[in-house]
Amino acid sequence: MSRTILLLDIERFSDRDDVEQAYLRRMLYDITDRALETAGIDETLRLRADRGDSVMELIDANAPVTALLRALLAEVPAQLRAVNRMASRSAQIRLRGVVATGYVAVDRHDGWVGSDLNHACRLLDAGLLRAALRERADDFALCISDALHSGVVRHDHPGVPAADFHRVTVDSKNGPLTAWLHGPVPAPDRTAGTGTGTGTGTGTVAAQDHGERGEGEAPGGSGDRPAPAEPPRDGPRGSSPAPAGSRGAPAPGPVLDINGGSVTFGGGYVAGDQHGVSGGRVTGDVVMGSKTRRGGQP
Repeated sequence: MSRTILLLDIERFSDRDDVEQAYLRRMLYDITDRALETAGIDETLRLRADRGDSVMELIDANAPVTALLRALLAEVPAQLRAVNRMASRSAQIRLRGVVATGYVAVDRHDGWVGSDLNHACRLLDAGLLRAALRERADDFALCISDALHSGVVRHDHPGVPAADFHRVTVDSKNGPLTAWLHGPVPAPDRTAGTGTGTGTGTGTVAAQDHGERGEGEAPGGSGDRPAPAEPPRDGPRGSSPAPAGSRGAPAPGPVLDINGGSVTFGGGYVAGDQHGVSGGRVTGDVVMGSKTRRGGQP
């Protein structure tokens, strides 16, 4: 049978739990039905196959393909926006889509076979289409077969602008496939390493540290304060650690060693045996050992 083939697939379906997957499947079927109804394609003109995370539709060749493409380019993104703006992050739905034309046989087990159908499935799984969806803000990426472009899209029908489709080559296990991607084509480095892709595939972006630790936080610290500064080896005497006491233990407090200059302590208090104060003027009550010097005394 000559058929228009429509495939829609949910991005990252296997990453969700059973409840989320059941919800996403309902949304997939709702969006598919509304798009086909908008295109004027009712249930009598199509056969559906369930693939779990995707849906396959065999549409009667007499159904208008231009109306289907207009619905996919306008109705599907609008429905996705309406659904996702009210959904939690885990329930967001993003779709990859493929439209192709060709011959499909339906066997006595209601199975679908045919090389044109196989090619459409290869396009749906291509790394290029996956990469394109990751870069789209409207949650939908569409690819069409070369035959559909040649027969319909290149004629620039209203609502299906030919200039918006770009020729791409998709690598598959059956060899290179020519297709047309709607919207910008991902750069080659964005399509490497995602399985089947365009001579290109989806790429790897250099890993970045997006952890919670602040840029200036000390390793192993809480982030509430910066790491303590290490004293310079050859810095001025005033910045060196306090010398050890008479018994080898650290001094109980800071040591102030002043050589020249003018230093003023307003109401300051210096206790203990302090030495090495020469020159300058100290105001306020100063205690050195057991002796007290009043402010203003030499």
